[in-house]
Amino acid sequence: MSLLKCPECQHDVSDKAAACPHCGYPMNSPTSTKPRIRNGKPTKLPNGFGTVYKLSGKRSKPYRAVKTDKWVLDTVTGKSKQIRFTIGYYSTREEAMIALADYNENPYDIKADSITFSEVYDKWSEGYFPTLSNPSSIRTITAAYAYCNGLYDMRMKDIRVSHLEGTILNADVGDSTKSRIKSLFNMMYKYAVAHDIVDKDYASVMFANGNPIKHQRTKEVVPFSSEEIEQLWTVKDTIPFSDMVLIGIYSGWRPQELSILKVENIDLEAETMKGGLKTDAGKNRIVPIHPLIKPLIKNRLQEATGLQSEYLFNDPNGQQGTHMTYDKYRKRFEKVMKCLNMNHRPHETRHTFITKAKACNMDEYVLKLIVGHAISDITENVYTHRTVEQLKAEIRKISE
Repeated sequence: MSLLKCPECQHDVSDKAAACPHCGYPMNSPTSTKPRIRNGKPTKLPNGFGTVYKLSGKRSKPYRAVKTDKWVLDTVTGKSKQIRFTIGYYSTREEAMIALADYNENPYDIKADSITFSEVYDKWSEGYFPTLSNPSSIRTITAAYAYCNGLYDMRMKDIRVSHLEGTILNADVGDSTKSRIKSLFNMMYKYAVAHDIVDKDYASVMFANGNPIKHQRTKEVVPFSSEEIEQLWTVKDTIPFSDMVLIGIYSGWRPQELSILKVENIDLEAETMKGGLKTDAGKNRIVPIHPLIKPLIKNRLQEATGLQSEYLFNDPNGQQGTHMTYDKYRKRFEKVMKCLNMNHRPHETRHTFITKAKACNMDEYVLKLIVGHAISDITENVYTHRTVEQLKAEIRKISE
């Protein structure tokens, strides 16, 4: 082993060292990304390693470390020219050389320093959206993102808790949509932290003094009364989509799940439906067809066949296709309520089903299986297996 003089700090350095231990200047390395040693002295920096130079004028950090991004042809001169990007600005040449050497050892995304909220959303959603099983889930996210327009052009590194909280609190929407905006922030910040775009997950510390979204007073959930259900049965053939409300009341589907049921997942002979969204317990679950709504489902199947639709529920007069979506269902639900002078929201069909099930002493675990709630009891969840016939027997306890 012999000693070399570092060309930057003039300290003695082993000829085996990759970089000067005193100032970080790249010395000897078997790779092409380090300076070569010739006659006991380092030569100029190798091609592609980068450059450090001093800027003119009085500056606190006059030394700039740069690397070549690409070469482009100058159409005026006919010559190639470098397009370079900046690693950073430093107080001394030694600091700049250390930064340049570190970058070559472990390249990172320089653009992460300037990437905006909307650019993070684009990058995150590009990978996340394909994992979602239903277009309605994507629409839920894009709808929440639409209320974040005040953040679009802000650098992600400049956004703070006050910006995030202000976006949610100032959005002129209901609590449900505000919760979706909060969920969007959670997912985007996990992505940003994982890709070194930000150092801190500000979404995780929002509303540290209590979440006002959860504490705002919301409308009380009111199940359909027996009289209202009887009224729905009376008009099922005259008021469009009143049959859909009844099917929701006697099946327990979430409105989003009900509106996108597919024909291929309806088995009239076996008297079962298959579908579900949202949670692991809710996806691809079996729901028995209650005898009272079997004729209604049969009619919907016949209509779907005539329209050559893959979905159970359709609107032949729909302006954007015949198949149903949650947004379409919600508007048609509201029309039914207005026609009957009722005051209910779409999710109250599900609440009505659960209320009826509990009133007739339906088995607790069967009810959870039907509505897609997680079962925390290990014995029941792991070792007990319910048959479709058991599910049918329990749902038939609801007699009216």
